Amino acid sequence: MSTLQNHFMKFKSRLHMNKLLATVNQINALENKFEKLSQDELIQKTKQLKIQLKEGKAINQLTVEAFAMVREASKRTIGQRHYDVQLLGGLVLADGNIAQMETGEGKTLVASLPSFLFALHGKGVHVITANEYLAKRDLEIIGQIHQYLGLTISLNVSDLSPEEKQAAYSSDIIYGTGSEFGFDYLRDNMEFNIKNKVQRGHNFAIIDEIDSILIDEARTPLIIANKSNISSELFQITSKIVKSFTEKIDYELDLPYRQVQLTEKGARKVEKAFGIDNIYDAEHQILLHFITQSMQAQFIFRKDTDYIVREGKIELVDAFTGRVMDGRTLSNGLHQAIEAKENLEINEENETQASVTVQNYFRMYKTLCGMTGSAIPAQEEFNDIYGLDVIEIPTNRPKIRQDFPDVVYSTLQSKYEKIIKEVQHYHGQKRPILLGTTSIEQSEKLSLLLKKHGLKHQLLNAKSEEQEAQLIALAGQESQITIATNMAGRGTDILLGDGVAKLGGLHIIGTERHESRRIDMQLRGRAGRQGDPGTTQFIISLEDDLMLQYDDEELEKWRKKMKTDALGEIISPNPQQFVNLIQETIENTHFSSRVHLLKLDDIVDQQRKSTYYKRDKLLLKENIPSILISEIEQALKTLINDVSENDREINEDRIQHIFTRLSLMLPIVKDIEISSFSDKEDLSKYIFSRFSSYKQHLTQFIMHDENLLAIQRILLQNLDQHWIDHMNTMETLKDGITLRSYSQEDPYRIFVMEAHNAYDEMTKSYQLSITNHIYAFIKSDDQHEEV
Repeated sequence: MSTLQNHFMKFKSRLHMNKLLATVNQINALENKFEKLSQDELIQKTKQLKIQLKEGKAINQLTVEAFAMVREASKRTIGQRHYDVQLLGGLVLADGNIAQMETGEGKTLVASLPSFLFALHGKGVHVITANEYLAKRDLEIIGQIHQYLGLTISLNVSDLSPEEKQAAYSSDIIYGTGSEFGFDYLRDNMEFNIKNKVQRGHNFAIIDEIDSILIDEARTPLIIANKSNISSELFQITSKIVKSFTEKIDYELDLPYRQVQLTEKGARKVEKAFGIDNIYDAEHQILLHFITQSMQAQFIFRKDTDYIVREGKIELVDAFTGRVMDGRTLSNGLHQAIEAKENLEINEENETQASVTVQNYFRMYKTLCGMTGSAIPAQEEFNDIYGLDVIEIPTNRPKIRQDFPDVVYSTLQSKYEKIIKEVQHYHGQKRPILLGTTSIEQSEKLSLLLKKHGLKHQLLNAKSEEQEAQLIALAGQESQITIATNMAGRGTDILLGDGVAKLGGLHIIGTERHESRRIDMQLRGRAGRQGDPGTTQFIISLEDDLMLQYDDEELEKWRKKMKTDALGEIISPNPQQFVNLIQETIENTHFSSRVHLLKLDDIVDQQRKSTYYKRDKLLLKENIPSILISEIEQALKTLINDVSENDREINEDRIQHIFTRLSLMLPIVKDIEISSFSDKEDLSKYIFSRFSSYKQHLTQFIMHDENLLAIQRILLQNLDQHWIDHMNTMETLKDGITLRSYSQEDPYRIFVMEAHNAYDEMTKSYQLSITNHIYAFIKSDDQHEEV
């Protein structure tokens, strides 16, 4: 962004803030009036606001009164009065934007304002949190405010029955995790009865820790899968082969992009092992897929960083929270490849039944907003992908936390020696210390070091969300030492114990820079909440995982120029600038990865919406006869077009083949004279004349309710199976886009073309399939009479 653009954005932001402050003054002016209202009068006021909306009043004309009501209800129910800065945050959300607010500024209470305002529409507001524990906590606290004002609230968690979910979604305000709302959307589009759907549209979403959910989690799509019949034994063989590989001889590794590819020598080694000529031949695509996944498992995925092994099972670790993701598995055989790598029992592979990216799910909401303490570094991505602006909210009290410059060491050993000295120093002052790590492996290593030096501490390591929050909340007690992954217990405030503020508050040591500056900001933000004192510092090294993702040659060049002191601390050239460059490079890589994923899924998303729209029409059952007849007509046209290579000639063998297929689709005269058809037009006239008679019988047949239900089921099952097959085709196309980039043509343009062709083929295949199935069903029915 240019200097001029920066000045313009700041000017625009100041104007916007002045306007919001004027609205805050209007809300404050109503406080005395609303204090005199009884609960019944406030509930009556809620009803009046709903009526005004229905009568055409704009939502922003109700904001002042709505916010004043919520503030009054909050004072009476939970004893908390919204600060002016919290009202500001609520106004930013009500405008459909992101409020950047420091940790400890009460973001949860901020969400109570727009959620009430949006709920007046009566269409349901989805309040989304980072985990189910926080959703339950927020419902229990903030829910009291909304219930006091006459609204209904509910919790949407994974263990609810479909009936309970329907009841939850009928509430005015629904709390839950982003993934659960996304999975409900996918499950709704797998239902065979429209009455079983649970969601009622995507109108309003308010997201706490919005950067975590819309950016950090956006690299992994939401997938519903069932067991497939893919061979798992082959993974044991391919795993053994890739374990013998040598980097740069048998494979090339690109860690920032998490890509690994066979070299020519590696390919020859695989071909020799399996006795084949060319691994890239079409007939060996499955074997190539197994080899590729085994290489990913062996060289990209790391034990105790990307996953842990517990009780003989692979459990995935969230790279941003350091928390185990219960029940989550990797798709496309990658999970099985990791099991083979760790010599575990290989479970059946899952076949994708439905999927959607996080980006495309949340872009369905008519109004999307949220809050976080670390959105500004990603404001361009928020604006480009979601159309959201980031507005920084001032703190309620002046921030006095001190953020010390990073200390950078040449080696891990020097870094850990410094960390131990710092812990001993601050522990000697009885100050609480929080050590932030980027992985479980690093947490455990640090824990062993502290034990070795007799430093008693608390290790937060893959605990449950509730335990994690409880332990994080205690991290501000006198002399407490806590080790946690940078994001552990996100959404939970660390309150200082008695007398700790006088000691200097909480001291935070970041033991490694994260791949994202936003996560570093979140870690620092755990100290110095609400004007508390506190200090933070990152103590890092050039041997940290982050540095290993950077270009080897560039890193080595910089090493040759650097100078260190006697303890290994780098003093020149400026290590901070170099670390910032590395972090920015990796952030840009991940941003590119998310954009790449979204570019590909945008095409699939159009196809998904088209398929789900078609599915919904079938579920409604109103137009099934006309829908079916239209689909059969298209199937017959497809069949006719297969008669010849072009429109100018006709081939009797092809006509014979067409009639063989046609006999499975509609009643035709047996032993018809093939030679009587001189061209495609004659053939088309004959087929559609037969279809005309069949159509009348088909329409009458469907009029019976039991037949209509059976046909609806056939159509839905066929559509679902073809969609599943199409998604697998699309995954293959996505896998091949990297190879396409080596050609002269734009790989995305080719992907779009191939994706459209694949969808057309899927549609034709579906139409032919249902035509066959319906005719077979009618023939088998006792009511059928030959037309």
